Amino acid sequence: MTKIFLKLLFSTFLLVSFTALYAQPGLRSNETKKEWWFIEKIAPFVKQYPNVKKLSQIKVQGNCFVDESGKTIVFKGLSISDPDKIVKDGHWSKKHFEVIKSWGANVIRIPVHPVSLHQRGIEEYIKLLDQAVAWCSDLGIYVIIDWHSIGNLQMEILSQDMHNTTKKETFNFWRTIAEHYKGVPTVAFYELFNEPTTFGSRYGTCSWDEWKILMEQIIDVIYAHNDKAIPLVAGFNWAYDLTPVKFKPIERPNVAYVTHPYPGKRKYPWINDWEKDFGFVADNYPVFATEIGFMTHNDEDKNLNDDGKYGPAIMNYFNKKGISWVVWVFDPVWVPQMIESWNYEPTDQGKFFRDVMQEKFKYEK
Repeated sequence: MTKIFLKLLFSTFLLVSFTALYAQPGLRSNETKKEWWFIEKIAPFVKQYPNVKKLSQIKVQGNCFVDESGKTIVFKGLSISDPDKIVKDGHWSKKHFEVIKSWGANVIRIPVHPVSLHQRGIEEYIKLLDQAVAWCSDLGIYVIIDWHSIGNLQMEILSQDMHNTTKKETFNFWRTIAEHYKGVPTVAFYELFNEPTTFGSRYGTCSWDEWKILMEQIIDVIYAHNDKAIPLVAGFNWAYDLTPVKFKPIERPNVAYVTHPYPGKRKYPWINDWEKDFGFVADNYPVFATEIGFMTHNDEDKNLNDDGKYGPAIMNYFNKKGISWVVWVFDPVWVPQMIESWNYEPTDQGKFFRDVMQEKFKYEK
């Protein structure tokens, strides 16, 4: 009898130990495993946040963005760092967005790096985006969701591991975003791909015709779920060059174009090159410069070097052309920084663009 009891006791011990082992986080979920045919969908934002403040719906009219009353809106704002990074830095809160609002921004760009989406998972990442959208709605700030990859999506050759994605994943990402944020005017803009480039064939080849078809296919998927979204389409050369649009624009409605005209892209005084490379597009379509910025005393990136001329030059040019803009980046580490630390002291470019957003900058007449 004693031997039987000991055997039973030992068996029970093994069962409990085995169960405890596999219940540990990262080894096995405590939840009952669902069968493969069980389809679990992410609940739409409007169902999870039914009482969130609703902003005016933005749409494209001619070469402008307009609200529901027909008023032309020029967007002026900044890009935060990836939400996953901000969480890990310990500063993911409404306060972060309140500071941005106090700087005068009416739009925030949220860069979603493929690597952070892979690590966190789409469901958990959407929760972060939902928090940001709820906070921005409350503060009256519009949102750009940016699929922050760099390289040649056509051939799926990307610049770094953090940017690695596929066409399939990109289509599915935008399908999820469009479905999830349908009926949410705050999320006005979908930046389809951050910076397309073949880098002199180092990332393979991709013609504008191929890129145009790919972008139109993504837009079709988005519009099947949310026809109120405004897709933002970038040109080549790290989203700088929009010259192909002159003869072959995107053949879809409610679309705007993206440029990233950093100071090192062309030589001072810039203006004629800007007009030739992307500015002419603003005569017929909305243009959104979703990344601009500069650094003084910079040894990290020659593309960002400036001696004080770039800021006033590009602000005056954008003002004359009606081009909306977003500064990169509201982070104390990523360059070019807008803040010195998480106490939000502005850098040189932070001070300059904050003054512009707060209407303290005097434009040329």
